[in-house]
Amino acid sequence: MIRPFLIAALALAAPAASQAAVLAAARTLPVGTVIAAGDLRAIDGDRPGLSDPAEAIGLQTRVTIYEGRPLHANLLQAPRLINRNQIVRLSFQHGPLRIDTQGRAMSDGAAGDVVRVMNLDSRSTVTARVLPDGSLLVAD
Repeated sequence: MIRPFLIAALALAAPAASQAAVLAAARTLPVGTVIAAGDLRAIDGDRPGLSDPAEAIGLQTRVTIYEGRPLHANLLQAPRLINRNQIVRLSFQHGPLRIDTQGRAMSDGAAGDVVRVMNLDSRSTVTARVLPDGSLLVAD
């Protein structure tokens, strides 16, 4: 007898739970757009998506997100600081020794990513970590 009551209570509560506000694009966001607060709006709907603006603000779109479409974590990435074929500052540091030169990035990279870089002086390829300022530090 308690079981039908529970089923009825859950059925009444289910629509409210599925109507939670999710974040959607306030305008069409092209590939590579770094999301700001003005790019987001809350919508009611039964579609899944991000609900906390802190999960999206400051991230970059991986694909074009059209106005009104819900935001999902797999559509966003950390902002890219370097682009493929970009000339970058390449540094090697070991103890007090520091060598700086120029390199050409072989791929895109965000802060903390490890990317391949061609040293323009020696034409050799090395792996380096992207630093928050956009420079690269050769991995030991």
